[in-house]
Amino acid sequence: MNKVHVKTGDTVEVLSGKNRGKRGKVMQVAPAEGKVIVEGVNIVTKHVKPRKMGEAGGLIKAESALYADKVQLVCPKCGKATRVGRTGVGRDKKRVCKKCGAQFE
Repeated sequence: MNKVHVKTGDTVEVLSGKNRGKRGKVMQVAPAEGKVIVEGVNIVTKHVKPRKMGEAGGLIKAESALYADKVQLVCPKCGKATRVGRTGVGRDKKRVCKKCGAQFE
């Protein structure tokens, strides 16, 4: 199993690609693939077939996954995109901002 530096619910900023600079909340994390889905980022258009009688098909817009190494955690205190440090021992390990030292929840 691979470790990913972000968790579901974290606010992140996109570092590269067409969505560079956009911020959003992590909706889903796939550690096995090293990917994350961020709310409002990497929007793609999907063609959907109607599944039930009377249901409409068509085009829908949805968020697509992007590699976790393209996003960086945003510190809740200083509001900057930052790397994640660790402090504490064992079960008391906490994630901290490398820029201001604030703890993430």
